[in-house]
Amino acid sequence: MVELSPEHLDTVFHALGDSTRRRMLHDLAAGERSVGELAAPFDISLAAASKHIKALEKAGLVRREVRGRSHLCRLEAGPLAEAHAWLAFYERFWTDRLDVLERLLREDARKDSQSEAQKGAKTSEGDQR
Repeated sequence: MVELSPEHLDTVFHALGDSTRRRMLHDLAAGERSVGELAAPFDISLAAASKHIKALEKAGLVRREVRGRSHLCRLEAGPLAEAHAWLAFYERFWTDRLDVLERLLREDARKDSQSEAQKGAKTSEGDQR
C-alpha cells in the first residue's frame, strides 16, 4: 500500500468534505456512470456536476473516460483506503478511550450495587429489632 503524501491526503479529505461528492462516490461504487447520471439526483447543472467530478479526479477518487460524446466516470478506491488507514489510528485512540470508560462505568455500577446491598442489609437488621 503506497502512502499518500500529506498534500494528497488533504485533497482526498477536501473532496470527501462535500455531501454531493460523497453521494457521487456512493453511486459510482455500484458501477460506471455518466456525468449526467451523477448529476441527476441533484438540482445542479452539468457544469456544476463536472466541477464536483474534477475535485474527485484531482483527489484520484474518480477516473473519467470520454467515449464519443459521453463522459463516463468510475470509482478509484485506492485513495479511500489510504484515508481509511489514516483514520484507523484515531479509531484505535477512541476504542482505547471507550474501553477505559466502559471499565470505569462497570466499576461504578459494581460499587453502587454493593452500596445498595449494604443499605438493604442495614434496613433488614433494623426491621428485625
